[in-house]
Amino acid sequence: MNEEGFPPLQRQDTRCQQATGRFAAGEDPAKRIQILEGAKRAFMTFGYDATSMNDITREAGVSKGTLYVYFANKEDLFAALIEHHKLGFTSTLRTILTDDGDMKETLRRYGATFAHHIVESDMMPALRVLLGVSERMPGLCKNFIRTGPENVRSVLMNYLALQAEKGALVVPDPELAAQQFIDLSTATFFKQRLFGQHEKPTQDEIDRMVDSALDVFLTYYARR
Repeated sequence: MNEEGFPPLQRQDTRCQQATGRFAAGEDPAKRIQILEGAKRAFMTFGYDATSMNDITREAGVSKGTLYVYFANKEDLFAALIEHHKLGFTSTLRTILTDDGDMKETLRRYGATFAHHIVESDMMPALRVLLGVSERMPGLCKNFIRTGPENVRSVLMNYLALQAEKGALVVPDPELAAQQFIDLSTATFFKQRLFGQHEKPTQDEIDRMVDSALDVFLTYYARR
């Protein structure tokens, strides 16, 4: 799977590497990624409930002993994948919002990137898996949508607050404004893709939706 339902897993910093050049048990980032990649394939192929730890060891190419050194159980693995998905996409959007260029163009890029992620990646299958375990694992779903320093809404909220400080926007409630812009840009695509009721929109349809969302948003929030 090459796209970002669960995004490509990147090797982390080797902070836990020992002086000998070897990693302590459970601390090798490359091995952790190998296991997560295997778990990703298993979950996306079989679904959460039907996936066993044996399936994951087979997909990851590791022993069961190695698997349990890194992750206590299937729930732990699934939570790690969800968290990685969220952090990876948040990082992409944060990079867009660090642009010091034109505010309107920056917001347009944010909205378009979000919309493309919904319609072109494996985000929807991943969310369907998440929804399937929501009643048994409510904490996992809550963590996925929570507002925090590593949340797609939070990075936009901070950007809008900064623009308000600069005098470009009048935003009494940056958190509400961030959610409104996301919904305006993506809600139609999100619902249609989640329930499989619509073919992938064209680039023109995405541009039209995001441009309209931006016009509505700035009509209310831009400083007159």
